[in-house]
Amino acid sequence: MKNPLHFALVGCGRIAQRHAELLGSGQINGAKLVAVCDWEEVKARKIAQRFTIPYYAEMNDMMNHEDIDVACVLTPSGMHAQHVTLLSQHKKHIVVEKPMALTLESADAMIAACVENGIKLFVVKQNRFNLPIRKLKEALDHGRFGKLVMGTVRVRWCRTQEYYNESTWRGTWQLDGGVFTNQASHHIDLLEWMMGDVESVFAKGQTALVDIETEDTGVAVLKFKNGALGIIEATTATRPRDLEGSISILGEKGTVVVAGFAVNKIDKWIFADKKEEDSKIIEECSENPPDVYGFGHQVYLNHVVDCINSNKKALIDGLEGRKSLELISAIYESIETGREVYLRFKPQKCKLGQGVPR
Repeated sequence: MKNPLHFALVGCGRIAQRHAELLGSGQINGAKLVAVCDWEEVKARKIAQRFTIPYYAEMNDMMNHEDIDVACVLTPSGMHAQHVTLLSQHKKHIVVEKPMALTLESADAMIAACVENGIKLFVVKQNRFNLPIRKLKEALDHGRFGKLVMGTVRVRWCRTQEYYNESTWRGTWQLDGGVFTNQASHHIDLLEWMMGDVESVFAKGQTALVDIETEDTGVAVLKFKNGALGIIEATTATRPRDLEGSISILGEKGTVVVAGFAVNKIDKWIFADKKEEDSKIIEECSENPPDVYGFGHQVYLNHVVDCINSNKKALIDGLEGRKSLELISAIYESIETGREVYLRFKPQKCKLGQGVPR
């Protein structure tokens, strides 16, 4: 039996609680939490005391003193690139939370640094591992939809002013981005994964109910290279509570809707060419998480361990994570210019990541 991989957390904010819980309490096979760090030592100390592990205020100090195999970068989004690039010099594998970066330039630097240092880069897109999503992708890969017509994602969540006030970086262009970058980035990734490469996007955004720099509400219309159309509807201005996080795929031979708060429930599964499994799939392939926040991280981290131990390609590596970042950047470019934006472009007006340290 192989020794467990030693994981460390860089950043001990909100999402770090989920990583710490899974890695520190033995819920990830073949993994062990051995250290944490945060420049706000009180945050690191709280996690360290719970799991009886050392804590640090500086990540290089931690990497130099502890036996670490994998570093999880859980810092504010606009700092991901800087931290991943520096950590890559220690030649340990890296897991980075979504979005991987706020600029394409930063994402490219991260990918290059990890390649140069011979390490794997994993971008957290845990919703790809949801059972209903895996079934939907399987149906697509088997051609059950025929010609694709339309794909739609809806993120109707609630984030009040209190949420944004918890940390000064939230809702800023420099370190966070808005609903497209933060809350909806998973769903945008799923839409592109299901429907294929995007040709162009036209988008609108606004700040509806909170006092932040970025948008809390937006819509985007996509044209995919295969001729299908797409819609992204994203808001954190749903009141008084979360409503849904869903994806719908429509094709000439079938329709599937995966709904729930976290794309965790098959709502519609209709195909012209029926299979025996179709009658039971809604009942058997839905999941009911106790908390949508961090749902899916357990199976994702198990995937990370398996890829490292088996030297397999990650489902979402740096290049794959970059795809949705390019689409998100194009969405912001369209919002700022009021024009349709064709992908494979160089951002000119996109505000995302302005002032981010390189």
